[in-house]
Amino acid sequence: MRKVFIAAMMIAMSMGAGAQTVNRQVVEEGGTGPFKSEVVGDASCTGFTVYRPQNLKEVVAQKGALPVIVYANGACFNNNVEMRLLLSEVASYGYVAAAIGPYDEADVMAQWRGVLKAAYPATKGEVVMANGEKILPMTAEEKKAQQEEQAKQRALAAKNAKKAKKQQQPAAPQFSTYPKMLLEVLDWLTEQNATQGSEYYHCLALDRVAAMGQSCGGAQVLAIAYDPRIKTCVMLNTGIGDMEMMGATKECLKNLHQPMFYMIGGPADIAHANAQKDYERIGNDIPVVMLNSKDGHSGTYYEKHGGNYAKAVVKWLDWQLKDKVGQSALFLDDEYLKMKFPEWQGVRKNF
Repeated sequence: MRKVFIAAMMIAMSMGAGAQTVNRQVVEEGGTGPFKSEVVGDASCTGFTVYRPQNLKEVVAQKGALPVIVYANGACFNNNVEMRLLLSEVASYGYVAAAIGPYDEADVMAQWRGVLKAAYPATKGEVVMANGEKILPMTAEEKKAQQEEQAKQRALAAKNAKKAKKQQQPAAPQFSTYPKMLLEVLDWLTEQNATQGSEYYHCLALDRVAAMGQSCGGAQVLAIAYDPRIKTCVMLNTGIGDMEMMGATKECLKNLHQPMFYMIGGPADIAHANAQKDYERIGNDIPVVMLNSKDGHSGTYYEKHGGNYAKAVVKWLDWQLKDKVGQSALFLDDEYLKMKFPEWQGVRKNF
């Protein structure tokens, strides 16, 4: 009996254990904000990556508990490397962001190089990545070769489907992430904030929480936006429109109770039409802003410190979660928007 009791006690202690940072890296010298950031992996929360200020306790002692962001990835991937520049930049302004996906030291630029070549907006010319590398639009020959390859793949898929018509169809592959992961990591942060000895003990302002997602990750945000702990949503290159994705549909828009910010890449963004529908359907009691750039579905996430998208995200979060009313100008003042980002367009309602 004594051995059983001791084993039970050890399990209980491990479940309530404080955060244990086991991996750490600094991206782009820790960002441009007043609190240099770091990217960490935690042994007690292996399915997520945390972006936070370095010397967290010192920052909290200076500024008080920090607002929290829970983040879902584009394509609903179980990997957040492609948003590492933006999340690191945001964290440097005094935020703790928990992103779906285990800690990974993959080459950020290698990730973005492939993304940009696969979906390059016609509205952009030469792109300079954060490491200074230049990415050029696809040539006419490359586009033609791509279209021919896509046609071959479609023909092959149709042929295989015809052969398999009488056979039992395999089950559709499941996504490796799901919307409630955002609430699960928020639960973990809440536990850590209350656990004496945890790295996050009394460091988190859990009454100031944002849910943020890019592309498919935005659908995951909509699916959990009903939760009263979510005080604002940041929707990057995303919109549900008439689709059903990750359990989210246009019906989820009826569950919104918080201000919404859509950052879209203009007509070149595959999410543009759906985002427009969302904007129109969001009720008259929900403040919503939509900004459109000409950057397409990939935004400016590959640019130094996350580019202009990171600047807009920081301003929105500072306004919504830190009550910095001066940051609202980008979203409420058309002249200010034109001065800061001449090519962007913005609409808003219910303010």
